[in-house]
Amino acid sequence: MKIALLGPIAWRTPPLHYGPWELITSLLAEGLTARGIDVTLFATLDSVTKGTLDGVSPTGYEESPELDGRVWEALHVSHALARSAEFDLVHNHLDWLPLAFAQHCAAPLLTTIHGFSGSNILPAYRRARSHYVSISDADRSPELSYVATVHHGIDLTALPTALSPTEDLIAFGRIHPDKGTDLAIEIARRAGRRLLLCGIVQDAEFFARAIEPHIDGDRVVYLGSVGPADRGRILGSGAALLHPIRFAEPFGLSVVESMACGTPVIAYPKGSMPEVIDEGVTGRLVSDLDEAVAAVAEIATLDRQGCATRARQRFSADRMVDDYLGIYRKIVS
Repeated sequence: MKIALLGPIAWRTPPLHYGPWELITSLLAEGLTARGIDVTLFATLDSVTKGTLDGVSPTGYEESPELDGRVWEALHVSHALARSAEFDLVHNHLDWLPLAFAQHCAAPLLTTIHGFSGSNILPAYRRARSHYVSISDADRSPELSYVATVHHGIDLTALPTALSPTEDLIAFGRIHPDKGTDLAIEIARRAGRRLLLCGIVQDAEFFARAIEPHIDGDRVVYLGSVGPADRGRILGSGAALLHPIRFAEPFGLSVVESMACGTPVIAYPKGSMPEVIDEGVTGRLVSDLDEAVAAVAEIATLDRQGCATRARQRFSADRMVDDYLGIYRKIVS
């Protein structure tokens, strides 16, 4: 079976720091290649894979200000679809743009929907000749039909289980109002715990107004964008991961990575959180600040080994590769 993985090009694949879509595409490419599948990864030309790499963009447009993302994504999609007849299936991880040109894809097209940026992009999905996979049952549009839900998998080898944490709390993800970074700061303050902040600044105004004044290097420590080499160490060091989101999050990679390290998650029950977190095993679902502070006080009663075991059973990269292989075979046959 010859598979084309049409990856995003905002960042390198796999990403050096931030890039969740690129990370999942990389884990899938490497897992499929390890199983003997002939994989061509369409990504930035500085990407790294054991499969065959192809593309046109020299690097990620978020990493090079001189690259216009709209232009390079269009060139990227055009280049990949021009080769589509060479493959048994094209698996799109690049949102709606390839769907606008789906009629030019000479192989069956499968699209993993990593999240909807808004209802205004739905026409591209409704009109396209593509099969669809959701990354959680919570992130499904009633206007579309899906072949499956495939929860993301993670690289467990990079996430050792940590059973002797500090008292610190962790907030891990892009700094944006949607992620509730300011709420995490307030929860930690009320709980009397130090907070470690990790993530790219996606909303500079929000960061300057609501986050930066609290960063003192003591009670609130900002570690910046944390790369793969340090994710497991930092996530495993905390008593809990705080995830007080304000939006219906489609999945939440840092949530399952934290749980795989044995660090339970305290999250607001929006989007996929009730689907991803096993209440009382891998974390607590809370509805407001008061409940979050109370959950911090008793979080040590959760068994960290049990948390890690459950997360590793549910969210391994191997399981994700198995799920997609089954879908590929059904579509191709």
